Amino acid sequence: MINITSTTTEQQQLLKEGKLLPIMEHFYTIQGEGAYTGVATYFIRLGGCDVGCHWCDVKDSWDAEKHPLTLADDIAEIATAQASIIVITGGEPLMWDLTYLTKVLHEKGARIHIETSGAYSMSGEIDWVCLSPKKTMLPKDDVYKAAHELKCIIFNQHDFKFAEEQAARVGKDCVLYLQTEWSKREKNLPEIVEYVKENPKWRISLQTHKYLDIP
Repeated sequence: MINITSTTTEQQQLLKEGKLLPIMEHFYTIQGEGAYTGVATYFIRLGGCDVGCHWCDVKDSWDAEKHPLTLADDIAEIATAQASIIVITGGEPLMWDLTYLTKVLHEKGARIHIETSGAYSMSGEIDWVCLSPKKTMLPKDDVYKAAHELKCIIFNQHDFKFAEEQAARVGKDCVLYLQTEWSKREKNLPEIVEYVKENPKWRISLQTHKYLDIP
């Protein structure tokens, strides 16, 4: 494992160019959430995040130093050998320049999705942007404009108000989802069902991969 703070000058340059990235994990599975639920997908999870959601279920991704620096060419080769849809997630993937990785993935015929809080500006060529905004670091304007899918997590009652505020910022064709925070699902799901019935512009997203017990 390469420690980011102790990298060579050459490695630092490759990291800056997005040709070297901290990869927490990568795996082939079924998309469990949002508009592409049920679709075979290869996930590339990048390390590094400073958004700090207290209910995050991948807190191990926060510290980029914990995760090995990997050549973008290598991860693109592995991913596209198994799937045509690639999701770049995190952590917060937009902390890194995704221009090179997405270029290589597209050259290999992949369709590229991203799951982001929007706390950093867009980079790279992305075919589907899933924006999941957080109160601690609000999305950048360019991410609101780029979003194809808005996924708001419901943890408490105030999150419905936050979701409406976020929905007002995205484009008219953006698909709107409400998704319960997993530990609160028994309480929140009935409330979300009623909310969507009263506000049918919204749809319900479930973490089906957790029900199926898959990554």
